Amino acid sequence: VDHGAEIIDINMGCPAKKVLKAWAGSALLQDETLVERILNAVVAAVGVPVTLKIRTGWHRDHKNGVTIARIAEDAGIAALAIHGRTRDMRFSGEAEYATIAAIKQRVTIPVIANGDIDSAAKACEVLDATGADGLMIGRSAQGRPWIFRQIAAGLAGDSVPGDPAPAELRNVIEEHLAGLYELYGEQQGVRVARKHVGWYVDALPDGTELRAAFNRLETPRDQLDLIAAYCERLACDAPLGGASFEGLGEARRVAA
Repeated sequence: VDHGAEIIDINMGCPAKKVLKAWAGSALLQDETLVERILNAVVAAVGVPVTLKIRTGWHRDHKNGVTIARIAEDAGIAALAIHGRTRDMRFSGEAEYATIAAIKQRVTIPVIANGDIDSAAKACEVLDATGADGLMIGRSAQGRPWIFRQIAAGLAGDSVPGDPAPAELRNVIEEHLAGLYELYGEQQGVRVARKHVGWYVDALPDGTELRAAFNRLETPRDQLDLIAAYCERLACDAPLGGASFEGLGEARRVAA
């Protein structure tokens, strides 16, 4: 807060092994007394809203999400986000929303549903099933930032826009990469960009080949040129099947 934070969000939902080994993230759901101590301490320490992210429980045979939610409300937590899986499920199987609905019925603070929300139709379904006050989108937004406008349109009862055309896709990726280079610096930004571009092109024609070529590039200029060349091919409906992307960005730069 002293550094300008306007909200504190406590994550008791992460299932990563290194986090669990440190007795953090969703491992904390096993100890309801410790959860209560942590929440009370943080809420008392700051003058800004404190929110909490949890899972439905620490094990599929022990879903204590309702109990944790009531502890959170009593501690003064301002809002609660719930992933519809237990800790032991990690990201496997399908999210369930009955527990989120039960939590919503037992607390008065805002409840945010999370888990497997990957389309406007699914967003409407989850809100109907849970009665939640809002939705949290995680993995479904990786490489698909336009999912938010699609969901917003669906919830408003409007026609859901499709995925972007190649020209817009290029603009979105270029803006994203520029932000990464600025945030991390060029050297680290180039490395971080690789996973994001992999998500963007995962379901596109020759996405695997493009990702392999992109991951070998070492400068922002080369990365941006390759993305531009690839999107130009998509826009022109040029044959992409089996093509090598090695040198494609450089060839485009020379031609320009």
